[in-house]
Amino acid sequence: MESDWNNEAVIRHTACLADSLRHFTGRELLPASADPVAFARAVFAAPFVLVSHGTEADPVLNYGNAAALSLWETTWAELTRMPSRLTAEAPNREERARLLAEVTRHGFIDDYSGIRISTCGRRFRIAQATVWNLLTPAGKPCGQAAMFSRWEFL
Repeated sequence: MESDWNNEAVIRHTACLADSLRHFTGRELLPASADPVAFARAVFAAPFVLVSHGTEADPVLNYGNAAALSLWETTWAELTRMPSRLTAEAPNREERARLLAEVTRHGFIDDYSGIRISTCGRRFRIAQATVWNLLTPAGKPCGQAAMFSRWEFL
């Protein structure tokens, strides 16, 4: 797992996650660090779940910290090939799509709750999630992210 976050692309993406959260909400992902490698390590090891996906027609997950990998019972390699829609069961995908459309329109939402499913079929409810748009340094949309600390297995 040490190598999952420890490459230049993921370190840059971690900065994008933090910068975009600050842009849309005014909040910090974690206390800032002058060292981007130390910051990426801290975010990967953080006690909250953090995931993101890109802007493909069927968006694919492109980041999950250690808490996310554990919750979804998967590896970095598997997670980063998974369409993000598969994090929800089929009956909940329409509701998830509405949520993401709202985030696209408004930049972020707070206090989202919903049911998700791990790669092993374990269902869990997330609560008080923040979901936000991701922007490149030039301000172009590059995906969406979600962060939460509360979940319960069903």
